[in-house]
Amino acid sequence: MTQLQINFHKKITLCIVVAFLFFGCKTQEKQSLDIKELTISQIHAAYQNGTFTAQELVQSYLDRIENMDSAINSISMINPDAMEIAKAMDEEFQKTKTLRPLHGIPLIVKDNINTIGLPTTAGSLALQDFYPEEDAFIIKKLISAGAIIIAKSNMAEWAFSPMHSESSTVGITRNPYNLDYVPAGSSGGTGASIASNFGTIGLGTDTGNSIRGPSSHNSLVGFRTTLGLVSREGIVPLYLRNDVVGPMCRTVEDAVKMLEVIAGYDPKDTLTQNANGKIPSNYIQYLDREGLKGARIGVLKNLVENNPDDEVYALFEKALFDMEEQGAEIIQNVEIPDFEQLSQDQWCPTFRLDLEDFLKTYVKKDTIQSLEDIMRIGTHSTYTKARLERLSTNTLRRENPEIACADAYSDSRRIAFREAIEKKMDELELDALVYPTWNNRPARIELFEEEYRGDNSQVISPHTGQPAFTVPMGFTAENLPAGLQFLGRIFDEGVLIKLSYSYEQATMHRKSPN
Repeated sequence: MTQLQINFHKKITLCIVVAFLFFGCKTQEKQSLDIKELTISQIHAAYQNGTFTAQELVQSYLDRIENMDSAINSISMINPDAMEIAKAMDEEFQKTKTLRPLHGIPLIVKDNINTIGLPTTAGSLALQDFYPEEDAFIIKKLISAGAIIIAKSNMAEWAFSPMHSESSTVGITRNPYNLDYVPAGSSGGTGASIASNFGTIGLGTDTGNSIRGPSSHNSLVGFRTTLGLVSREGIVPLYLRNDVVGPMCRTVEDAVKMLEVIAGYDPKDTLTQNANGKIPSNYIQYLDREGLKGARIGVLKNLVENNPDDEVYALFEKALFDMEEQGAEIIQNVEIPDFEQLSQDQWCPTFRLDLEDFLKTYVKKDTIQSLEDIMRIGTHSTYTKARLERLSTNTLRRENPEIACADAYSDSRRIAFREAIEKKMDELELDALVYPTWNNRPARIELFEEEYRGDNSQVISPHTGQPAFTVPMGFTAENLPAGLQFLGRIFDEGVLIKLSYSYEQATMHRKSPN
């Protein structure tokens, strides 16, 4: 399927959806909805008050996508069943008068997560016709909670690029705050679409940066949770030992409501065994506007002073001041001993092994079984082609190939890195460490490689397994967003929710781009 065919399919699908609403729904005509910045709580209140229905809400989002996404190019596929599902949600509510946790909430899913009825392409030509037989584990949980998948989002092909989001199926996604700039990668489609109010909540994946980077670049909240807290089953992998999936939302509260649904044990993802006994009864309890009061926040010098952009650094200093104003104690110049040595040689390029297992388990095609098959089918991107060739030759550490590449709970280098960080946090009695999500502004699309600088998300949590949340920190010139990142102890999501929610509520930096 060519990019032209996909764009045509998106338009045809939207026309079918519009026809369904016009001919199939006998609702009274109402004034068009203002859906900008709607939250889960506001939508549920509207359902209960009869202000609008799930069908009307979904149609408003679909209209917005049709009217605005041509410039941004964030959506890869519209769900043709979205209106039918919305109708079922409305009928259920009318009958039961009860709302599920995510009842009737429009969801945008990154295009590397298995969803029945929609292709899961990972932005690639090889998977452009792959329709999964089963939803991914977390998709089942979200649907069971009442979420409505309205679309899948564009992404960096095979999730390779943290810098930009360009696929062979849909093309380049642009930053809605300034179309000349990148939305980061690889979940740039989810980032740009949720920022643009094309859906209420979004799902991204993060190997090194890909939830937090696009969230920072698009003035969103992004949760990279502890490795093992959320299942990765049914998701096209990059490096499974680092991969997580999680919320990308406009508010901390909405991200928390998503996390509450998707966290938990999955027998098909053995890493989730590590979360047994570590998940609280609920995460909503940590939404505390005074969560910063009395908190001890450490400024991680190892990352903060790594050649920051002047404007981003000024926003970060203002963020520290704002947290102090909310009662936090800021501990400056926190340094992790042997940080440079511990952070080096952490990556293991396991793409071949992980991808070929996914192909065997889910795709089940004789013609697509190996990385060589993927390379034979090809790509429209020179960046992706070079990355495929590089990953085809190695699955080991660059500097110490004799050290086994294992998960965050058994890999000696990963454990040593985490223990050094948490030891320093314990020594200083810190609740969290903070740093800019990116030390530099988003890059221009035409110079996405040359201007790629300051990506702090890659350095710690993908290797240590620790949770790291980003929240909007403000804007630099050219209307470009920046993010503040909180790093916590393993399985300490509750603390990060308190801190990030309190900061968000005190500053309210988030604003719509359009």
